Amino acid sequence: MGERLSPFDQQVTFIYVADLDRSARFYGELLELPLALDQGACRIFAVTKTAYIGICTCRDEPAPNGVIITLVVPDVEGWSARLMAAGAEVETPARYNEAFKITQCFVRDPDGHLIEIQRFHDPAWPASETALSQPI
Repeated sequence: MGERLSPFDQQVTFIYVADLDRSARFYGELLELPLALDQGACRIFAVTKTAYIGICTCRDEPAPNGVIITLVVPDVEGWSARLMAAGAEVETPARYNEAFKITQCFVRDPDGHLIEIQRFHDPAWPASETALSQPI
């Protein structure tokens, strides 16, 4: 116990929904998942201390099957550089997203699934015990 299994601190699976309020009632009331963070167009519910489900109504370009796997880590910039150096299909290098108060980069896995590597800057986000706070 206490040994880290992964270089990432947390994981969020984002899904895109037609009716945010209806879906929020399903996940929050019916499944009884606590709301971890309300970002307006996205609401993130805790499944465990390190795993979350985010429901969203916005995205410039839809993800395949409406799903994005998000890996939360303090060093988004380092991961972005590492992935680019390795020749991975990085769609968006590390950048700050003012609307959601996050730093993020997007990469495709070999089968085309969209992976987001992200750091939350919102102090309301329930950071894991191993997460390090980094400035913008």
